[in-house]
Amino acid sequence: MIKKAILPVAGLGTRFLPASKSIPKEMVTVVDRPAIEYVVREAVAAGIEQIILVTHSSKASIENYFDRNFELETTLENKKKFDLLKEITEILPPHVSVVSVRQPQPLGLGHAVLCVKDIIGNEPFAVLLPDVLVKDADELNDLSLMIQHYNQSQASQIMVEAVPDHLVDQYGIVDVASIPEEGKSIVMQGIVEKPAVGTAPSNLSVVGRYVLPAKIMQLLENTPKGAGNEIQLTDAIAELQREETVEAYRMKGQTFDCGSKLGYLKAVLHYGVDHPKLGEAFKDLIKELKF
Repeated sequence: MIKKAILPVAGLGTRFLPASKSIPKEMVTVVDRPAIEYVVREAVAAGIEQIILVTHSSKASIENYFDRNFELETTLENKKKFDLLKEITEILPPHVSVVSVRQPQPLGLGHAVLCVKDIIGNEPFAVLLPDVLVKDADELNDLSLMIQHYNQSQASQIMVEAVPDHLVDQYGIVDVASIPEEGKSIVMQGIVEKPAVGTAPSNLSVVGRYVLPAKIMQLLENTPKGAGNEIQLTDAIAELQREETVEAYRMKGQTFDCGSKLGYLKAVLHYGVDHPKLGEAFKDLIKELKF
């Protein structure tokens, strides 16, 4: 069973400046909670029991958010604000733990994953990039289905989604023999980074969710620096493919790139209209604006 998930949060968030100058981009709120909480909830819903943050000295507020704040809790209890008290004490279920590891140098996603080698041990694990929010299409979320596919086939899973053909040059695109149905996996031949329009092997782009075996750590240790003078996770996955099957899982839900400002605004709109308390009033506000 896959019980550990790595969330790399050490990046400086330059796409989100100036807000990210003093606030971690992962802590910018989407409606009423920080973006990273949605990613952690996604992991927990898929059965993850240990969240491993690969972090940086400027990101202490993320760790603090998932910790208890007894002074605040006592204040809310004394003021009989029990609804708010319940919300802040139930951010994480009691069986889920959060640990953090520092990434000493900004050497890429592959290096961030490698920083967690000792905690992962010999277990398979998930990687969730917190810039991307995945809004579920069904009660059983996409990460749960990816883990199910991994358990059945023992093949690494890379989450992908279909993008318009004229936008393939903006993404990493997987090479597959055919396009699978949503919620299904297919053997992957490789990943082509930002192919020119008209040359892409498919229209399936890599989303930022991975289910990987512990073996990937050994491969990362021997992966030379690639694009951007960084250790790239995709390079290690390409090496893994030489030894065993890697599959692309086509997601059913919807993604939002909260690392970009427009993607963040889209997320606020979509999560806002579905909010159990604010949704109807938010819809009315959108109608009032009459763009």
